[in-house]
Amino acid sequence: MTNQPTLPANPVFAALDTPDLEQALAWAEVLRGQVGGVKAGLEFFSANGADGVRRIVDLGLPLFLDLKFHDIPNTVAGAVRAVADLGAAIVNVHAAGGPAMLEAAREAAEVAGGANRPLVIAVTVLTSMDDSDLTAVGQATPAGEQVVRLAQLAEAQGLDGVVCSPAEITAIRAACGPDFKLIVPGIRPEWAATGDQKRITTPRQARDDGADVLVIGRPITGAEDPAAAAARIAGELGIKP
Repeated sequence: MTNQPTLPANPVFAALDTPDLEQALAWAEVLRGQVGGVKAGLEFFSANGADGVRRIVDLGLPLFLDLKFHDIPNTVAGAVRAVADLGAAIVNVHAAGGPAMLEAAREAAEVAGGANRPLVIAVTVLTSMDDSDLTAVGQATPAGEQVVRLAQLAEAQGLDGVVCSPAEITAIRAACGPDFKLIVPGIRPEWAATGDQKRITTPRQARDDGADVLVIGRPITGAEDPAAAAARIAGELGIKP
């Protein structure tokens, strides 16, 4: 896509995984200066809608609006148009929606967002899924191969990058080149609990492998002192606030 937005120098985006607007705002407030941005997803958007998104954006942190649109092309285009003017830095759709849907999402962001359009990123395989989960839903291809296939599909349709697990970073870099943005959840510092993520790695390893954005939730927001946890991760990455 043309006029690709610039990502912050600090690659850490803290996941505000809550439907509680005041809690999300409180987290975002204390994390300013310690993270590069924040992520808000379906549970937040379902509870707070566009007004909640604007409240987060107004704090001045880049926002990854993680809604994972997946529908017929016309519907996804309409959804992207509806959120493109909310001020999010990144929006996403499911790559499995196919070429026409991906193209429709890209075109909608370019038209609606103009010079301030968000990055449009495709979700490949959810980081909560592994090979056995893919087999259960009828996809016999190993997760790693499916992720690269979907990344190449997204690149071919002009999207800015993909969401992938840490395990696929190097393979996607080899397949899609250095400018394709990699948004990587499933990041857990060595001192944090694994949780329900299955394909994970540390922040430093993911960054060294080539991740552009590290989405980190519970190790930060679940900490007794979220700002201190974020600062610790930044320190491990060699980033000075």
